Amino acid sequence: MSYVPRLKKYYKEEVVPKLMEEFGYKSIMQVPKLTKISLNQGVGGATQDKKLAENAVEEMSIITGQKAVPVKAKKSVSNFKLREDMVIGAKVTLRKERMYEFLERFVTVALPRVRDFRGISDKSFDGRGNYSLGITEQIIFPEINIDRVNKITGMDITFVTTAETDAEALALLKHMGLPFKNQNN
Repeated sequence: MSYVPRLKKYYKEEVVPKLMEEFGYKSIMQVPKLTKISLNQGVGGATQDKKLAENAVEEMSIITGQKAVPVKAKKSVSNFKLREDMVIGAKVTLRKERMYEFLERFVTVALPRVRDFRGISDKSFDGRGNYSLGITEQIIFPEINIDRVNKITGMDITFVTTAETDAEALALLKHMGLPFKNQNN
């Protein structure tokens, strides 16, 4: 038998029945699921120092366990000293097992390391069931060696779901373990 991430098993056994009851789905295929997690990091100082962009790609690869892709500028902007095809960031798209592994590490290990953490906002849905959040420091991930970090940078994380509405996506992500803030706060 092949390896199945704990969170994927939890989704099939626990989350699907809860969502079917909560929203009254008639088929398991109607239940929303997480399709991918996209991480991207823009490095503003990469125009002056190319090493920052290389470090961003390396750190993103370490955090996700998958090779990060460097993001290049599409056009030149003289005011920002930006040239076409200059590396200005890094991105990774996680699917299947790696996606579930990252989500579990993110929820159980990385988010509790955020200073003064009170939960994540439930206001960042896009209307189509996708959720985005920003992280201000990459050092919340334990894979990153703080001594080797040159510059603390943030990143954006987008959770793409098959949910039709934001309410369905919110319920899915809550059941998957994302710690949203309480409504009354």
